[in-house]
Parts: sequence; structure tokens; C-alpha cells
Amino acid sequence: MIIVAMAITLAPDVRKQALASIKQYVSVNLEQDIGDLQATLLLDFVLAEIAPSVYNRAIQDAQRYFQDRASDLEGVCFEREFPYWPAQRSKPRS
Repeated sequence: MIIVAMAITLAPDVRKQALASIKQYVSVNLEQDIGDLQATLLLDFVLAEIAPSVYNRAIQDAQRYFQDRASDLEGVCFEREFPYWPAQRSKPRS
């Protein structure tokens, strides 16, 4: 058996809910009852094998979102400098 270190982990309460959800999914959709060990193995597989792809996509989406917002900072955040005195046309000196 190969043990893979998981980079993506779940908080204990979230892990418990995920295991319960997996067991219910298998029961309802596959009409089989699985134990805690089987649910744990499936969850660990998903976290090690599939979750990194989802995580990486989420990071790419977040980067794109922030890059789009940062590229328009000047247009969104520009303030005219020295606005107190209205701009005057320069008058020719005589």
C-alpha cells in the first residue's frame, strides 16, 4: 500500500461531515452500505488525487479576478489632483 502525503486537509468537523456524506451517497446512489474505513479511504483518495485540480483552478480564477481588477486601478481609483482652484486658461501677459 502506498501512502501519499495530502497537501489538502480538512478540519476535523468538516472531515466528519464529509465522511457521513460519502457514506450516505454510496447508500442512496449505489445501494450499498460502507463502513468508516471504506469512506475514509475514498475521502483520502479524493483529497490526494482530485482536490488539487479543483484547488489549482480556484487559485487561477482568483488570480485572474484580481489581475483584472488591478489592471483597471487607475480608472477606478483616480482622483484629480489640486481640485480646489478651478483650472484657468493662461492669459497672455502684456
